[in-house]
Amino acid sequence: MTGLSTVLIVVGLFLVGGIISFVKQKMPTSLIVLLSIGAAMCLIAGVMRLEVWS
Repeated sequence: MTGLSTVLIVVGLFLVGGIISFVKQKMPTSLIVLLSIGAAMCLIAGVMRLEVWS
């Protein structure tokens, strides 16, 4: 597990927490969708960079 994959996964999980918080605060849907796209990209990039796949 490299440092960059760890950082990407942690940032993705942080953004997921932000999504949960924004949903509870009833923020605009477009903002939640944008944040969830960013979280998904971070998590996918972090998982794809894991050295398990090679």
